[in-house]
Amino acid sequence: MIEILPAETLQGVAEIPGSKSYTNRALLIAALAEGTSELHRLLHSDDTHYMAEALQNLGVTIDDRDEGRRWVIEGCGGRFSSCSEPIFVGNAGTAMRFLTAAICLGDSEYRLDGSDRMRQRPIQDLLSALEQLGCNAVSENGNGCPPLTINAKGIPGGTCSMPGDKSSQYFSALLMASPYAQADVTIEVEGELVSKPYIDMTIDIMQTFGGEVTHDDYQKFMIPSGQSYQSREYLIEPDASNACYYWAAGAIASGPVRVQGLSRSSIQGDIGFVSILHQMGCSVSYGPDWIEVVGGELRGGEFDLGNMPDTAQTLAVVALFARGKTNLVNIGNLRIKETDRIAALARELTKLGAKVDEGKDYLSITPGQLKGVEIETYDDHRMAMSFTLAGVRIPGVVILDHDCVAKTYPDYFDDMRRIGLQSRPADA
Repeated sequence: MIEILPAETLQGVAEIPGSKSYTNRALLIAALAEGTSELHRLLHSDDTHYMAEALQNLGVTIDDRDEGRRWVIEGCGGRFSSCSEPIFVGNAGTAMRFLTAAICLGDSEYRLDGSDRMRQRPIQDLLSALEQLGCNAVSENGNGCPPLTINAKGIPGGTCSMPGDKSSQYFSALLMASPYAQADVTIEVEGELVSKPYIDMTIDIMQTFGGEVTHDDYQKFMIPSGQSYQSREYLIEPDASNACYYWAAGAIASGPVRVQGLSRSSIQGDIGFVSILHQMGCSVSYGPDWIEVVGGELRGGEFDLGNMPDTAQTLAVVALFARGKTNLVNIGNLRIKETDRIAALARELTKLGAKVDEGKDYLSITPGQLKGVEIETYDDHRMAMSFTLAGVRIPGVVILDHDCVAKTYPDYFDDMRRIGLQSRPADA
């Protein structure tokens, strides 16, 4: 655990590692492709290493070159090898969901498992959709959560449907595996689809590797059978979810803070976070390959985070320093993340002195008399990273289990120090 020390300002230029979302999608698609692919500027984190290790256990060769800056992947052409041992993915939600569908392309029995928290994270909607497509993938404990047993004989194809308000990752999983199905696949969305930018990201990578997919206004997706991904070189874009911590730092600690490698043309939904900061009173500047935030007098408001749920914890911390109430809405899917993020936010913000109201899919934050406390992180990397920012303005904030940031951003604290973050061991 570490104590965050208040700072007059945080400012500088940040270079963010590659996107976890892009990395894990690119890893899977390159693994399924024909031929040899090269991935550049990928993210090295617990989640991406779990994905890579799982693919290697399924017979895919992944060669780490140039001190990790480049991975060379020998694709399996959509034909995974058998694996007698359970495939373990920790608490990597993308790996669990993406692999659940992709492993169905094999011709063997597989077991897919994860951490204790992963065993509490629902996946039944995806299992039901796979069953509709003719696959046999079941929850071993009958509770709709991992561990899973998958009796793979390929994906027969056909039509399936899923609720759209749970997780876009279920849809991404089906989309990426479906080009190798034995018949055309149609995926129908029940209700409104959340996190559409992540679907756009999935489709973008599929098309880059030669996959074909169309959709009817995000209500129905059509994937022709008989396809195969083609190998290629692929440069992974910096992670906009992780960039949000830097933009928030600029918002609450004067700035300017500039993030290199991202522009307003990015299709990552979390780019929209800077627009919210602008609405709250910050100055935002855009360059050809950078976005910069300068803090101002912050004011609250109501913000729909349905397309950028991973920014909710960061925005909740920014709200501590805003005038008036801040409402975060359309965030119900946060309850099935690494922890119940709505409940965790409510507890920790209240401890800091804010007035908080939580509902099924919303959180309201009104600043109060703020004080330093120990922040529980719930083994959730985004709790640790976002609440670190609170300590920049509030003396005495201690982040427990701060090392959990390794899930997606192992160098977070080192990189933050480059823009002025100060910390010390909490027992010093």
